[in-house]
Amino acid sequence: MAIRKMHLLAALCCFVILTTFVCDTQSASCCVSYSRRPVHCRRLIGYTIQHINVCDLPAIIFHLPGRFVCANPREEWTQRAMKCVDEPRGKRKSTKYTDASTPQIHA
Repeated sequence: MAIRKMHLLAALCCFVILTTFVCDTQSASCCVSYSRRPVHCRRLIGYTIQHINVCDLPAIIFHLPGRFVCANPREEWTQRAMKCVDEPRGKRKSTKYTDASTPQIHA
């Protein structure tokens, strides 16, 4: 019986560690500067909205295969790229940047 409890406790610890790791690696750390080059729509996997209350710079973090790109949320190309991610999946027709307190991940 004690061995069974030890196995259950070990499995629970592994689950907590794995969950923490996965949640922490969903997007890049805080953006400190913006990319000047627009990203191509067909390469986009998704994006995360970075808010001022979490990091010093408001940004849209675009998810591309193997990397992240930080963009100015007020730039026209950024808004077009966000729309490109949102529209094919049946989301809102237009996405505007807001200063909400909870980060939103779009994929």
